Amino acid sequence: MKPVKLHNSTFYNGDCISGASQYIPDNSVDLIITDPPYGISGDRLHRHYNRNEEFVTGGYCEIPQEEYADFSRRWIRQAERILRPGGSIYIVSGYTNLPDILCALRGTSLHEVNHIIWKFRFGVFTRKKFISSHYHILFYAKPGGKRTFNLESRFGLAEKDDDNRSLNNADREDVWIINREYKPGRVKNKNELPLPLVSKMIQYSSNEGDRVADLFLGGFSTAMAAIGLNRKVIGFEIAQPVFAAKIAELERIRPGYLLPELRTPFIQNPARSRTRWTEADRTALAMEFQRLSEDRLPKSEIVRRLQETFGRGRFAIEKALKKKNR
Repeated sequence: MKPVKLHNSTFYNGDCISGASQYIPDNSVDLIITDPPYGISGDRLHRHYNRNEEFVTGGYCEIPQEEYADFSRRWIRQAERILRPGGSIYIVSGYTNLPDILCALRGTSLHEVNHIIWKFRFGVFTRKKFISSHYHILFYAKPGGKRTFNLESRFGLAEKDDDNRSLNNADREDVWIINREYKPGRVKNKNELPLPLVSKMIQYSSNEGDRVADLFLGGFSTAMAAIGLNRKVIGFEIAQPVFAAKIAELERIRPGYLLPELRTPFIQNPARSRTRWTEADRTALAMEFQRLSEDRLPKSEIVRRLQETFGRGRFAIEKALKKKNR
């Protein structure tokens, strides 16, 4: 299996199970993002709403449903092996063979962090049942090391919307509403993940220079986003037509091309965020809380003012108040 090397990354046109076993060392990958074949019978189920299928590359390799459980166990064992301790994996899956993937994960040391729902518009049209317009994203991690999670990579904890709701909390809820990308007149794979979806996982769960793997490159969305965010990539794609088309596309991008487009979060570090509370601090906090409460201010406003006065974060203020009131 001859590698293609581009942008400090390596790509293989071949099977990921034997390929990973041969070419990727143990504990060498920081993050895996992958979208395995869905194991769905019937070619029409891969079609997207209002899409001209003439631009879809051929060679898509599906897995027979009766083989899906064993196939899932084999590739997920490789994923577990190559992840570094503390490394993360995101698996995008439909619901048809989701039990097989979950069963395979439970046979490893990987532990669940989140079960995310990716909601999008324009699901597969139906007449006799509700329209399916979501996929599952299984977010797991390998024990034994520090897991990367960049809490304020997209929104600072202090940022609010016009209704005073936390932008950070909203971005980290486990239902993600991100629409598919439509590329009229452009070559595409049967199923491509949108760049904003993949970029979100990369921003939260890796740092610049980290190694990101995709065992089923497909539309190369993981590779495009990871290289665009200055990560290194290693990946496999068994279908030759889509591999050739997407390698040609990768040759035209430059590392870091997505960085200028990223939103800059406003990160407000409290002045005394790492300073231990003294009993005098807690007493002063309780007195100031009582004084502000007498002005009949909403609790959220009281806490905000206490943050400014005492140079602490919201959670630290609330925890100290609870401890003082015990």
